[in-house]
Amino acid sequence: MNDNDPGAGHAARPRRADARRNEKALLDAAAAVFVTSGVDAPVRDIAAKAGVGTATIYRHFPTRADLIIAVYRHQVEACAEAGPALLAAGETPYVALGRWIDLFADFLVTKHGLAAVLRSDSAGFETLHAYFLDRLVPVCAELLDAAAAAGEIRSDIEAIELMRGVGNLCIGADSDPHYDARRMAGILIAGLRLPR
Repeated sequence: MNDNDPGAGHAARPRRADARRNEKALLDAAAAVFVTSGVDAPVRDIAAKAGVGTATIYRHFPTRADLIIAVYRHQVEACAEAGPALLAAGETPYVALGRWIDLFADFLVTKHGLAAVLRSDSAGFETLHAYFLDRLVPVCAELLDAAAAAGEIRSDIEAIELMRGVGNLCIGADSDPHYDARRMAGILIAGLRLPR
């Protein structure tokens, strides 16, 4: 590549943006498959959902652990970004909280499979768990505070308490394919509402 060519650097930028979009599409597809089929789902199912070949997945994520960790981080970031976006969307804070909890429940169903994959790397798992708490507890707290300030829910709930409660309700999805973690979390959220 010629450093004096003003167009030389421009050709790489679109590929990087395309690569980011492609990786996001792969991670979205993997997350969706993991929610419905677990983290042991065949790579061909993820490839089919993403509309790519299995070689593309292996090129981005050489091992299943690499893919699962990337999905984990991708979902944490998606949940973190969704909280403020849902509040800004103009619906009531309670509705925003409920929609965020749906996303969080989907994430937790995927996250439970991560423990088995990282069992041999407890330091790596602890690092990811700290990252998860650092990113998501403040988002949940913001949603709870907004709903409480609007007079929609009780004001005595801590974000970490709600997140643990939802987490415990999502455990049933590990052993029962008919278990609806979102429905169970929705029942919990309904219990936060103040009588009108």
